[in-house]
Amino acid sequence: MSTSLDIVFAALADPTRRRILSMLLEDDMAVTDVAHPFEMSLAAISKHLTILTRAGLISQERRGRVKWCKLEPDALRDASIWMQGFGQFEAIHLDAFERFLRAELGDEGTPP
Repeated sequence: MSTSLDIVFAALADPTRRRILSMLLEDDMAVTDVAHPFEMSLAAISKHLTILTRAGLISQERRGRVKWCKLEPDALRDASIWMQGFGQFEAIHLDAFERFLRAELGDEGTPP
């Protein structure tokens, strides 16, 4: 599982690839439609799509003469399960932390 997690997180590390995944949340898209909003070549987009495909985050299929991309949301399951392991640590609420500091430090810790 560690190797597949490494591949998924490496794929997600790039903002272009994350944007592509967001676009594919809406619907399947032709490769040319995926490339349209980006200021890069179709070859560069194809490299990003290849990385996403290898990570299992998307699938690509040919429909006639057009290559289509489809989001594969189940590929994020292992990454999500791994990240949930960190959910046991609750975020510190700043208001509660500030009240704690005031109680511990008294009024001298209160800003003017």
